[in-house]
Amino acid sequence: MLLAIVGAAFLARGYWNATRDPVIRTATVAVADWPADQPPLRVLLLSDIHVAGPDMPPERVERIVGSLNRLKPDLMLIAGDLVSEKGVTTHIYKPAEVVAPLEGLRAPLGVVVAPGNHDHAFEPDALRGELERRGLRVLQNEAVKLGPLVLGGVDDDHSGHADVPATLAAMDRLGPGVPLILAHSPDIVPAVTRRVAAILAGHTHCGQIRFPIVGALTYASRYGDRFACGDIRDGGQRVFVGAGLGTSLLPLRFNTPPDVWLITFGPETASP
Repeated sequence: MLLAIVGAAFLARGYWNATRDPVIRTATVAVADWPADQPPLRVLLLSDIHVAGPDMPPERVERIVGSLNRLKPDLMLIAGDLVSEKGVTTHIYKPAEVVAPLEGLRAPLGVVVAPGNHDHAFEPDALRGELERRGLRVLQNEAVKLGPLVLGGVDDDHSGHADVPATLAAMDRLGPGVPLILAHSPDIVPAVTRRVAAILAGHTHCGQIRFPIVGALTYASRYGDRFACGDIRDGGQRVFVGAGLGTSLLPLRFNTPPDVWLITFGPETASP
């Protein structure tokens, strides 16, 4: 009986953690060649929405969208995995239902999505069609210029769709600008052969279930915990990996609350 009570409490706590409002994490990236006449830009990174029952119905996404809009970012980036096929999924939503709440996201430079492995395993063409119909831009080994930024979107590495050289070439064709890369999996970082202002990703969920002392059971990365979570400096490269909004496999979280990153890009300040 005691074990049953402890087990039930464990599951209840994990589900509560999974359904919390996202933590807003902030950071600043100083860019050496930031355009002199350009004010700083605030970029919001969200990832791993994983729309599916029971923990992430579209109604919850809609509530989160409202809270994110109040942050007033200049650009919103979604690092893949709009959908989920959890082992205990109570409801799988249609592509239109998954995407509909995201139409409410507001940012002057728009909203850009790089697909994830769950998206490719679901209905990738239907998801891209719904996103573009609702005004969200999808980048799959492509690039776009947005204000002073040259943004490359790498398709999902985990499912074998990433092409980093093609993405870098697409960025080059757009001419000068502040280079950023959006990808679902941070495993693409070693393949980026030159420095960019930042690489923004998700996929790891920061482990999703992370125990004290033991840590996470897995980070879903072939590099182990190298790109596990948060604001990372990998050599000279700045990398941001979000914990995501939703969950994968199980609707549970421990020591890895849902989060988004609000990152300010701007000029280097003079030393005192």
